Amino acid sequence: MDIYEPREDSYLLQKYVQKYALGRVLDLGTGSGIQALTAAKNLKVKEVVAVDINEQAISELKIKIKLQKKIKPKLSDLFSNLNHKFDTIIFNPPYLPQDKGIEDPALYGGKHGYELSEKFFNQVSEFLTPAGKILFLFSSLTNQKKIDKIIENNLLNFKQLAKQHIHFEDLFVYLIEKSNLRKELEQKGITEINYLTHGKRGNIFVGKWNKNIVDKKLLTTNNIKVAIKTKRKESQAVERIKNEIKWLKILNKKQIGPKLLFYGENYFVYEFVEGTFILDYLEKENKEKIKKMLVNVLEQCFLLDKLKVNKEEMHRPLKHILVAKKPIMLDFERCHHTEKPQNLTQFIEFLVRYKFLQHKTVLPLLKEYKKNIKQKRILIVNFEKLIQNSL
Repeated sequence: MDIYEPREDSYLLQKYVQKYALGRVLDLGTGSGIQALTAAKNLKVKEVVAVDINEQAISELKIKIKLQKKIKPKLSDLFSNLNHKFDTIIFNPPYLPQDKGIEDPALYGGKHGYELSEKFFNQVSEFLTPAGKILFLFSSLTNQKKIDKIIENNLLNFKQLAKQHIHFEDLFVYLIEKSNLRKELEQKGITEINYLTHGKRGNIFVGKWNKNIVDKKLLTTNNIKVAIKTKRKESQAVERIKNEIKWLKILNKKQIGPKLLFYGENYFVYEFVEGTFILDYLEKENKEKIKKMLVNVLEQCFLLDKLKVNKEEMHRPLKHILVAKKPIMLDFERCHHTEKPQNLTQFIEFLVRYKFLQHKTVLPLLKEYKKNIKQKRILIVNFEKLIQNSL
């Protein structure tokens, strides 16, 4: 494996290492050691851990540093051999998109050029102090928009320090730090935070919560998997996160929705639900399990109707119901009080649309359900019998 010798990108990054490096420093993918040697000269730097996957690079750096006690070379594939947090992390990754038939780990960052950088950002926060900074260099050949999105998806903030055009590319240097949200979540004991998915209005992240979890039955310090929901930057919706927190607090008491654990100004954390989306469940499971699941959903819908609460989106709950030990409703951001709730009728319409119930058999019951408020409990029983007989 070749050692990456200093070039224009190395010298550009070096300027900002001279300016920003402090405390305990990690030079990741040290190569020739140019950034580690530069950082070590800074009086604000206490220690430099210089890491590379290339054994030859580490061996040669040990010769270069001689009596330089600040620098500690170490063999590691990214963070695999590290267990400390750092105040400054320097990374000039291989960033070129892969060329067919050419293998050079010092140059290529993956098929599209950003894969190694994405792996780095998915892990880096666990090795960065709360006020720590990352100095990161990449090329326009790596896809700047993609890099920006990867950084944001890891709840990190970035500032462009430099842009330099050379030959057929632009080089960028970013100064990156943890967002306030990430700092708050980590302070509350959440680690291994990673982006999962998004809806129209919210982003979902997953993580591990290692605080003491107080339950009615036990006290445990075991990590549990959690989901974190925040507002999407692109969303124009107002105070949907606050609305969802409000309703989860109310509905959790009725055993509806994922278990709310805690929340902050613009986010909330709930117990992660491992399950199968409802349509997949309906298509794959046996009839007895399906009947039991549908009856449970109907019971929850009936309870919401009884509370005069409309969840919304029950007419097409493809991503709004996960089936685990029992069906769990998700996404209460549009939930609201109403005199005419439609949870049950919307869900029945969903079952008709996907041919799990026949329209002609449910129509009389739906009409009766809408009219006779006092008889709703009896009508629920009729719906349940209908499901039992139709599957």
